[in-house]
Amino acid sequence: MTNTTITQTNFNDLIEENLKNIVLKPGKLVTAKVVAISSDYITVDAGLKSESDIPTSEFMTGTELNVSEGDDVEVLIEQIELGDGITYLSREKAHKASVWAKLEAAKESGELIVGLVSDRVKGGFTVDIDSVRAFLPGSQADVRPSRDNTDFEPHELEFKIINMDKKRNNIVVSRRAVLESSALMNSEELQEKLVEGNEVSGIIKNLTDYGAFVDLGGLDGLLHITDISWKRVKHPSEVLEVGQELKVKVLSFDKDKNRVSLGLKQLCNDPWHGVADRYQSNSRVFGEVTNITDYGCFVEIETGIEGLVHMSEMDWTNKNIRPNKIVNVGDEVEVMIIDVDENKRRISLGIKQCIQNPWLEFSNNHEIGEEVSGTIKSITDFGVFVGLEGGIDGLVHLTDVSWVKTGEEVIRDYKKGDDISAKILTIDPERERISLSIKETSDDPFVKFFEENKGMVKGTVTAVESKKVIVSLADDISGTIRDAEFDTVPSIGDEVEAYIASHERKGCHINLTLDETNLSAKPKSESRKSKAEDAAPSRTTFGDLIKDKISKSDEG
Repeated sequence: MTNTTITQTNFNDLIEENLKNIVLKPGKLVTAKVVAISSDYITVDAGLKSESDIPTSEFMTGTELNVSEGDDVEVLIEQIELGDGITYLSREKAHKASVWAKLEAAKESGELIVGLVSDRVKGGFTVDIDSVRAFLPGSQADVRPSRDNTDFEPHELEFKIINMDKKRNNIVVSRRAVLESSALMNSEELQEKLVEGNEVSGIIKNLTDYGAFVDLGGLDGLLHITDISWKRVKHPSEVLEVGQELKVKVLSFDKDKNRVSLGLKQLCNDPWHGVADRYQSNSRVFGEVTNITDYGCFVEIETGIEGLVHMSEMDWTNKNIRPNKIVNVGDEVEVMIIDVDENKRRISLGIKQCIQNPWLEFSNNHEIGEEVSGTIKSITDFGVFVGLEGGIDGLVHLTDVSWVKTGEEVIRDYKKGDDISAKILTIDPERERISLSIKETSDDPFVKFFEENKGMVKGTVTAVESKKVIVSLADDISGTIRDAEFDTVPSIGDEVEAYIASHERKGCHINLTLDETNLSAKPKSESRKSKAEDAAPSRTTFGDLIKDKISKSDEG
């Protein structure tokens, strides 16, 4: 009993060790041994955890079975243990995979393959290549097009694979390529002509998305789409057609691979040559919109010469405008030459430069200190944007909204869509910036208070806090008195009279005292001020505001 257990364990270990050396995944080819044959299934052992049953039909050649017990066969893993412990294998897919691998190798090396033209289909023929079907287009059946292609149907022929797509199970072969290759080997005259720089004649036999194939008389050359014209060509069919005879220039010829690259535009002068001399910066020209992208549009200013109008150069007031809202393909537009780089074959153009600059127009029509009206476009954490004439915006910085309020409370009284008035602080058309001030449309209440009040002032207690009493002296103007100066601390609403001891312009704050003798004992910060400053706070000039505004704009 013990020996049996050991033997079984060793056997299981060997199986596990064997499975570790096998990469089990769908699509893997493995070798299996036929262990049983029935009318419906062939049972095979691939050295996995369990045997697998494969339909007998996958082992039939016509009406005969092509395997016997004990034969080794190649199979393909389809699925691995979908909860039932069974690995599903396929003989048919393994055969196709093997054939595909051989065909891929043949395509890569250029080796010819043998196939049987078995049926006529729309546009060509079906070719059987070792049980794998391929398509032979009618245009690839012979060197010259023929209406009667019945000769191909019953014969085995040599073909060249010209395209393979395993995902779509699609193989395209060519008989013409075989015939042309054979003809080329005997065409010394043609090879002598295919020298770089030579001009040759040919007939267009096929158009693709990437170019045109030109029959040079026994060998096809590729005329790439970028070599058709100096101007932008979206598809070869725009300028060429099948059957058209044309003269082209040989760009390169690879004798080993029988590949010829052709050029049509090379027969004409390069329009980019001398473009910097023909188009000077800041000059205006007319052109046609040929293409629109997410980042701008291309304008052809002469045949073969296109320039880019970046979206930031389309509109004065909207840097990120969608190009198709400004222009359409085919539109004739006036543009300004911004920059020309002949070496990189690039021209930068501008559309907005050909229309009135609203920033410059505003600068010409308005002066600093002038009051203007507008509508609030948006409110941000650093200020208010106001819509002005010409579709431009001016910025009211938070510090220019109110004389007395600060922080978030400054913009609580404003909302988008409100009509407001403001004074112009700065106008910078080059940087497209206009600074405005709402507070400058009214007098500074702090200055006005000191102009109207000398010596003793009267006020109403609005709050009693720890160690101080808050007294309202005027609208948005308040002062504080140390509670120690009172014999009896007043209540909210009580009126008091006091002297101005000191003041701070920031926050419009005033320190008050009940004792006139305290006026001679000023804080050190106050003693350093001039007599003129003691009398009343100085008012910020427009020059100071401008400097401060520019500094804030640069920091933003």
